[in-house]
Amino acid sequence: MSTEQNKEVATLAGGCFWCLEAVFKDLRGVRSVVSGYAGGDVPRPTYREVCEGTTGHAEVVQVTFDPREVSFRELLEVFFTVHDPTTLNRQGADVGTQYRSAIFYHTPAQREAAEQVIAEMTEARVWDAPIVTEVAPLTEFYAAEDYHQNYFENNPAQPYCRAVVAPKVAKFRKHFLEKLKA
Repeated sequence: MSTEQNKEVATLAGGCFWCLEAVFKDLRGVRSVVSGYAGGDVPRPTYREVCEGTTGHAEVVQVTFDPREVSFRELLEVFFTVHDPTTLNRQGADVGTQYRSAIFYHTPAQREAAEQVIAEMTEARVWDAPIVTEVAPLTEFYAAEDYHQNYFENNPAQPYCRAVVAPKVAKFRKHFLEKLKA
């Protein structure tokens, strides 16, 4: 098999992209994580424009992974563990459509997996409130500005990173210890 055949891409929105990027970078089978924007209607939006909430974009991460090591479904298990999929357009103190919970699928199989996981979690009543995660096709992904890439790694002492990102990373590591990169 060639390298291309052993690669899939997932695009996920779960609040601030710094949190998701920091978590997925530690997951075994993940080859790269890029913070960016998806789900909007303005070409090549800037961070400032996305934060204004007028472009329709969500802060997302685009995760390139090897499906022989980690499945799309396993990515979703991590995704639903590290953010609250029941708060519409909000994650903690971050409020606006840019912080919505969304799965931007690349293939019909990803759509099916996302809908199945949501249905299973709803049936099991994992959350006290209904899941509001949007499941939509990826139309366009725009990488965020360079200073957003590897943000937690490069800015661990920054107050938001210490108060918000670090606890999510710790929660992930605790729940998925066996799936961490060596």
